[in-house]
Amino acid sequence: MDFELSEERTLLSDTLKRFLEDNYDIDKRHGFVMTDDRFSKQIWAQFAELGMIGALFKEDAGGFGGHGADLMVVFEALGRHLVVEPFLPTLLAGTALASTSGQEGLIEQVISGEAMIALAHGEPMGRYELSHVTTTAEKDGDTFKISGDKAVVLGGASATHLVVSARTSGEADSEDGISLFLVEASDALQIRDYGTLDGYPAAEIRFDNASGVLLGSEGAGFEVLEEAFAVATTAVCAEAFGAMEVAKDLTVEYMHTRKQFGVPIGKFQALNHRMADILIELEQMRSAVINAAGNLNADRIIREREVSACKHLCGTIGRQVAEESIQIHGGMGMTWEYPVGHFAKRIIMIDHLFGDTDHHLERYIQLGRIA
Repeated sequence: MDFELSEERTLLSDTLKRFLEDNYDIDKRHGFVMTDDRFSKQIWAQFAELGMIGALFKEDAGGFGGHGADLMVVFEALGRHLVVEPFLPTLLAGTALASTSGQEGLIEQVISGEAMIALAHGEPMGRYELSHVTTTAEKDGDTFKISGDKAVVLGGASATHLVVSARTSGEADSEDGISLFLVEASDALQIRDYGTLDGYPAAEIRFDNASGVLLGSEGAGFEVLEEAFAVATTAVCAEAFGAMEVAKDLTVEYMHTRKQFGVPIGKFQALNHRMADILIELEQMRSAVINAAGNLNADRIIREREVSACKHLCGTIGRQVAEESIQIHGGMGMTWEYPVGHFAKRIIMIDHLFGDTDHHLERYIQLGRIA
């Protein structure tokens, strides 16, 4: 298997890296988080002009990427700069939209930056189970009326359109009977926006007889959701890897400059051994991301097992990298002004996004029994 990036992906990677290095340092990032939108719409428009949003979609959906390797390149670069613009919400909702016909016009608007989308799926009592949906949808002529509450909707407050999961039949935890709907954000009864612990925009959304257009077949939304979350989980693992690399580099740099007993602490053998362990784990993490990205088009069981294996490893290694980075820096690592603490925070939060290490280990075992 060839692990080298193609010429097009190398160009994509170089373009994005140069743009972020010139326009997205940690101080600017802090400024974006403090705005009303919690990200920069100007930067988002520039991402659209560069074609970075189009890189999230496959050619048959109007984009020019969308494959595992494309997502790996984009999200690793985003993780290196803690980018808060809504790439992840766009990928989640966009993957669901692209799986159904008739929404090519909206996807084109999303790629150009004219429209913004988010997936409203998680619910207050759902935890990590994709099949837990209590929001209801009742047919009303050519549309459906949707009622219910959605929690931690990433990018939900800035979205112009929402892809909403709702139950048209079945029990609350059944995989059957879940349908997906396209809802204009203005039809939501209430949208309460907030920033997550690591500074990323999210929202709680309440629907009360909101009008929704059915996406795909009624009751067949679970399969679409599972694929969308597999793609998004692989993407955040790549993002976490990028953040881990920066945390490691900052720690190594600190070890070469911080002195104790008249010598740099990088001379201490115990610290060198700890960083050597980190380097080995990061190479394992790199391989896991490549493996998951390469299996996104595989059969369902293989795809889901490899994604869960990657996410489990991401949480385990991420916690080790975050803890070592903070401990070696000492109190300085926890200050707002120094960036390593922000990278550590994002790495830890990604562990709890779309299922933590325990959830994915159990899921990997269960999928193995099915296989």
